[in-house]
Amino acid sequence: MNKIIQPEEINNKELMDYYGYKGFLGVIRLYWFFLRDYILYMLAYHGPHSGMTVVFNRLRGVKIGKHVYIGPRVFIDGAYPHLVTIEDYVSLGMDTIIYAHSNPTCSLELKQNYYPRNVAPTTIKKGAWITPKCIIMAGITIGENAVVGTGSVVTKDVKPYNVVAGNPAKIIKILTK
Repeated sequence: MNKIIQPEEINNKELMDYYGYKGFLGVIRLYWFFLRDYILYMLAYHGPHSGMTVVFNRLRGVKIGKHVYIGPRVFIDGAYPHLVTIEDYVSLGMDTIIYAHSNPTCSLELKQNYYPRNVAPTTIKKGAWITPKCIIMAGITIGENAVVGTGSVVTKDVKPYNVVAGNPAKIIKILTK
């Protein structure tokens, strides 16, 4: 009799393979990673000062440059925080979400036939301004000194000095000197 593979098993295997963990000790290491990350994330999420938020996110593995502002309640990917890079002089508005992966966790049909796990680095370049409540999808690069308007969903790269807004985000202005 064939064993039916459950989505949770696939997800755990994908994570174990990505991080190079094997066996029972690997499972313990993976769960420890997520517990540690969750604690640091909660400290960052509820931090009373942007400087503390930056420190806790760096401890999670997020690459963060100098003079970065991270507003209240910003979420940076929980499974792959080390794939997010935020360069110098970036400002992230409150309630922004930044992903480095997407994964239809529970639907085997979607996962196996249409939308496999996507893991890709996400980069916000020097001087970019991400206004409040934006969503930046996995694998996106926000260009130098670009601006993302409030509530935007960024599904494609944003070129330097472009102002984008909307769902999905589209160019509304190009900044010129």
